[in-house]
Amino acid sequence: MALKPIKSKNLKVSRNFKDLANSFLRNPVTKDLIVLKDQQAIKQAMKNLVLTSPGEKLFQPDVGSKVYQLLFEPLDPFTVDTLKDEIVDTLRNYEPRIEVIAVDITAQDDFHELRVDVEYRIVGQPLVQTIDFILQRAE
Repeated sequence: MALKPIKSKNLKVSRNFKDLANSFLRNPVTKDLIVLKDQQAIKQAMKNLVLTSPGEKLFQPDVGSKVYQLLFEPLDPFTVDTLKDEIVDTLRNYEPRIEVIAVDITAQDDFHELRVDVEYRIVGQPLVQTIDFILQRAE
């Protein structure tokens, strides 16, 4: 990817981002893989980072979070706080395109899962956005 020179003194400037969709579906007209752009690409990258365990990504053994290990701990306020910290640390360390504002975790006991809501801001943009996803133990 070619980078444009930044002439501004403020280095936090947003750019355009592209990524391939995880589904690897093809565009019915062009037969190319579907491309996610800007906000959608960042949301997919955030979810991938949180759901990837350390050591799962080849040649980058530190990338990922330990949320799946924490899902097998007793569900108490301490574990929920540890999960929040792990998600925030992972996103701050490995996703420089965003600023994490808040992480909210809600236990859904009936379904044995946790609902995660992350509020964030894309660097260089004033709009606060939210991504949500479900964490559950593998069966």
